[in-house]
Amino acid sequence: MKRTSLCLALLLGTCIGASAEEVTLRGASAFAADTTFDRPFKAFVGWINENGKGVLQINVVGGPEAVPPFEVGNAVSSGVIDIANVTAAFYTNLLPEGDALKLATNTIQEQRQNGCYELVDQLHQEKMNVKYLGRTGDGIPFHLYLTKPIETADLSGLTIRTTPVYQAMFESLGGNLVRTAPGDVYTALERGTIDGYGWPAQGVLDLGWDEQTKYRVDPGFYQVDVDLIMNLDTWNGLGDAQKDLLQRGVEWVEAKNAENTKANEEEFAKQAEAGIETITLDGAAREKWETTAQDAGWEAIKAIDADTAAKLRACLTD
Repeated sequence: MKRTSLCLALLLGTCIGASAEEVTLRGASAFAADTTFDRPFKAFVGWINENGKGVLQINVVGGPEAVPPFEVGNAVSSGVIDIANVTAAFYTNLLPEGDALKLATNTIQEQRQNGCYELVDQLHQEKMNVKYLGRTGDGIPFHLYLTKPIETADLSGLTIRTTPVYQAMFESLGGNLVRTAPGDVYTALERGTIDGYGWPAQGVLDLGWDEQTKYRVDPGFYQVDVDLIMNLDTWNGLGDAQKDLLQRGVEWVEAKNAENTKANEEEFAKQAEAGIETITLDGAAREKWETTAQDAGWEAIKAIDADTAAKLRACLTD
């Protein structure tokens, strides 16, 4: 880990402001440039750089080619990167409770009102040395995508590519789970080593996975969390004007979450055009699908820390 951090530090350079007043932050995204879950970050960076001239700028050093997705949390925690766009699923090694963010049934705006934002921020600060700035992805559900059809909520006999996001749910439904990097999914589908994968409503076509995908299972489950996190020491070293700028920028990009429902519909239409059929679970199968998603998800958080799980469930699902 030390060697990785050193190499990244040498690669990315040091944080050098344009002037004595202006601060430049090193930024990175866990997602490839101009793909679905990188675009809000790109918009946020653009807003900051446009509105923060003379105050604060963000220099994005790259995506997965610069910092591997599952190393982004470590890079921000250690200060190799100042600010990042990353899902909590990629840093559960540092904050296992972060896996609860996908279970939210309310919006980030509602979480700011009911005190949940402060709780999530506190967990990030205490366990990661990270400031939790906010999240995009509200309103984007996850789905199971398959090369073979299913008729019930039973995944027995299917090999599913997973991440911590879906692990408890798919395991409870009988799936045989394997973990691979996103870049390996296409080949695994092509070779038949996996029968499907979990992924959000948006982004499948960006990655070309539609070419090997035949079915999407409805209904969706959970909610995408793509988080904006920042090294705590860097945050604490900023002035009030710089902190205010970042907070306004985060709230600006969070407001764009309201556009996700329409974007989901457009994405589903594109998936249908690409030949992906919809399998809709109804009745008892649907109830089992949705109930297992929530119950398995919260049981996994409860096993980590029952008290924290209860607090998070109370404010993420009110």
